[in-house]
Amino acid sequence: MSMTSANTTTVLITGANKGLGLEAARRLGVRGWTVFLGSRDESRGRAAAEGLIAEGIHAVPVSLDVTSDESVAAAEKLVRQHTDSLDVLINNAGTPGRGTAPAEVSIDEIHAVYDTNVYGPIRVTNALIPLLRAAANPRVVMISSAGSSFSVVTDPDQPISRIHELGYSSSKAALNMVTVRYAQALPDIKFNLATPGEIANRKFAATDMNNNTGALTVTEGTDSILELATLDPDGPTGTFIDRLGPVAW
Repeated sequence: MSMTSANTTTVLITGANKGLGLEAARRLGVRGWTVFLGSRDESRGRAAAEGLIAEGIHAVPVSLDVTSDESVAAAEKLVRQHTDSLDVLINNAGTPGRGTAPAEVSIDEIHAVYDTNVYGPIRVTNALIPLLRAAANPRVVMISSAGSSFSVVTDPDQPISRIHELGYSSSKAALNMVTVRYAQALPDIKFNLATPGEIANRKFAATDMNNNTGALTVTEGTDSILELATLDPDGPTGTFIDRLGPVAW
């Protein structure tokens, strides 16, 4: 397989066969980046990559289930066949869970949500740290949510404060802390969090996760992701933003 040329920026995006992941892949791909398109469903991932390739983007489909150690290891090996460094990792794959209320939720349901939303990014990040460290300005972008923020969830004017679910919001809050701890422990790699919404305006991006009911387009939803993926070497680490600016924890 052809190696990616040394001057090409490389990015791996998990859950990239649709929605925010695919749009981030498209927007970075048109900049000339090589995009490793992670997808749990291999045929959907291949179809998504072919669509990008038809637009002239250098896209490589990667079979990647973030809940599987074996799948993550195989994905890392595939990326390594194409490049000896990875500039950017976008941990985008996520699950909303079933939205079950606290008193009704089962541990199995919570565990499944955490397996994708918390353990998944840890699994993928740790597998790719050697490739990231080989890059000149490595960046990791974690996709969070307005529902991860204590300041948002405890604001009675925010709709999420009245949605009594346990799995998704708590998993994204855990991901926020995970990201900050990585940022502190690994100062040579930038770790930042993006939410696709506009928290101040109580808007979120239209995706499959919300049956495309969001007021923001999927392109607007990726603005914060793009900002963090394209940070300069002197950019921040350990921060949480939406497309309007910093988000309160």
